This record gives sequence, structure tokens and C-alpha cells, in this order.
Amino acid sequence: MKKMSWIPGVLSLMLLGGCMPSLNNDTEVVTDNEEDTDVATTIIPNNQISSNYYRTLLPFKESASQGLTVSNIGTKYDIQEVDNGLMRLSKRTFSPEKYFFQEGQYLDRDTVVEWLGRLNAEDPFTGEKNEVGLNPQASPDMPLDERAKKAPLYLAHIVEQDYLERANENNVRLAGISIGLAMNSIYYYRDENGTQFQEPIPEDAMIKQGQKMANEIVSRMRQIDGLADIPIRVGLFKQQSRDAIVPGTYFATGIAAGGKGSVDNWEKINEEYVLFPQPESNEKYRGASEFFQNFKQDIDKYFTRYTSVIGTGYYQSDEIKSFAIEIPVQFYSEAEVIGFTQYTTGLVVDHFPVDLEVEVNISSINGPEALIFKKAGKEEPEVHIYTR
Repeated sequence: MKKMSWIPGVLSLMLLGGCMPSLNNDTEVVTDNEEDTDVATTIIPNNQISSNYYRTLLPFKESASQGLTVSNIGTKYDIQEVDNGLMRLSKRTFSPEKYFFQEGQYLDRDTVVEWLGRLNAEDPFTGEKNEVGLNPQASPDMPLDERAKKAPLYLAHIVEQDYLERANENNVRLAGISIGLAMNSIYYYRDENGTQFQEPIPEDAMIKQGQKMANEIVSRMRQIDGLADIPIRVGLFKQQSRDAIVPGTYFATGIAAGGKGSVDNWEKINEEYVLFPQPESNEKYRGASEFFQNFKQDIDKYFTRYTSVIGTGYYQSDEIKSFAIEIPVQFYSEAEVIGFTQYTTGLVVDHFPVDLEVEVNISSINGPEALIFKKAGKEEPEVHIYTR
């Protein structure tokens, strides 16, 4: 192990020789022991679960804007995907084999809250105007329905992810940043009686505003100490409606090279999450619908004490890449859990293509009961039955 400590923009790694603690080979510990300063220690795992996953610096440093995601994002599905999808985009620039992941440390809570506000909106407590708000200005006397059409809140949240690399054997430094902009697809508002209304936001307006805001954010981040020459990847994320049970996706991405004050070469992203079962009339998802429906029918033959079988397909460029299935069941014994899991595992092998990743979660009122996971390209699934 080695030890590491923080310096602005750089982590210094220094072996401690005889005073080195006895640690296993799964981690590195690095320290920086500057005069008149405290020693900060960070651990870097040597082992990587998979080349698809980033290694993280330990102890885990929480986001400087922690807590805002839950309050600003409409559904639990979008809360997860706005982070996971941005990390997926980041791999295009920052390979997990080379870079380390860290939650964003440069945009703090107060900064994000201000940026998410309306331009020149007046603080009700201080009377000060928000001169850095990214959402459009709206006068207090503008009718609500007019505001919904002409000046909705386009931007719901800003996600920051930091990526670090080794500068040399004993140093790690910031190498790149990814920024996710969660854009509203629907503007919700209430009248003076508390009645809620909603106004869909046109996609072309969402794209135009998202790209404009992205450039402004990059320009502002260039003024932050240490970020002038750091590559910044930006992704635009489309939030689903508040009652959706599948997540939204990133629909555009671009990168601002080091020293650049705006995003170049915006690229359209073709990703989609689709709920199954789908209507038979929907030709676009017919292939996936058929193997999901056959799987569901065989579940019906074996077991009647379940609520439903719900599937979520993840598509890239109109091609299905993975399938996540939820099966809530009422069980009366562990033997039932084992028997049903064994049967379901066989159905995964029988009905789903080898090149498709499939995850099946079996649950009851007591919580998770079993997990079946088949990697893409593998014929045999991995199975875990939870014990209590």
C-alpha cells in the first residue's frame, strides 16, 4: 500500500519506508507530508472489479453539492441514471483502465443552487437579484400560463464528476471533468389555488437551451482555480415525467478541450429505456417483446402468486443491449424461493439471446429474495439467493 494526500489539483504519493503500515496488496496508500500541514491520506485500490468500472479514491469524498440530486430530479429512476449515464459517457474520454473516479469537488451546493435559479430573480429574504441564474428571467407579474410557454425552467440539476490520473509514480492529479445537465421535458407549476398544471417543453427548445447553458457553465468553470486547461465533457439529460417508471437518457454530448471556453462538436446520443410488455402493434420493439412475452408465459405456467413481470430494455442506436426484469412473488418457504429461482434461471437461458445482458430481481414483501444475472456473451447466468 501507499499513502496519498491532497494538494490543490495534485495528490502526492510518498512511500513511508520503515513507518509504512502493514497492508495487503489490494490497495495503495499515498501520503503527502508537507511542513506545518496535516497529513491527509487517500487509498487507491490496486484491484479493479472490471475494466468497465472506475476505481475510486478512498476514503470516498462526497459531492460538494451533495443532496441536491434527490430534491431536483423528478423520479428515483432519473436520480440513478443521470449519474450512471454520465459515467458511461465519460468512458469515451476517460478510460477506466487509466483514470480514477471521484464525485465532483468544484461546484459546491451554493453555486449549483444559484446557477439553477432564474436570471435576476429576487431573493425573498435579502432582496438581492440572482445575476448568475441560468434559467430564463420571468417577471413576477407574468401570467403563469404565459411563463410556462415562454420562460419555463429548462434546467433542473447539474451533476459534476471528476476524473484523476497518475502524474507519475508518486502523484495523482485532476485530468478531466464531466458535467451533466438534467433538462426538464415538462414544466410543472401551480396556480394560486394550488392546482397543478404541466406544459411539455419542445425538444428543439430543450436542446438549444441546454447547449447554451453548457457553454456558459464551461466558461464559468474556466475561472475556477486549476480548471483553465482541464478537458470538460458535457452531457444533456432529458428527464422523464414525474410518474414515469423508466429513466430518461442523455441525448447529446460534447467536449470542451483544455483551455476552450465552449463545447465543440456536439454529438447526438441515441439511447432509450423501454418498458415491457409492449403493445403487439409496436413494430419497433417486436423482437424484444417476443422473447420477453415467451419468458413471462412460462413464468405464468409455474407460479400464480406474483403481481406482475415487468421488464426494462436499454437500447443504444435502436439495438437492445440489456434487460432488467422485476418479479414480485409471495413465498411461503425458502424451498419455494430456491425452486422458483432455479426454474427462472433456466428460462433466462432458454428465452434470451446469448449476446444480451439480463438481470432478474425476484422479491417478496420481505425484500429481495434472489438475483439472476447473465453477462452479455455468456450462456450461464450467475445466481444469488439472499439468506435471512
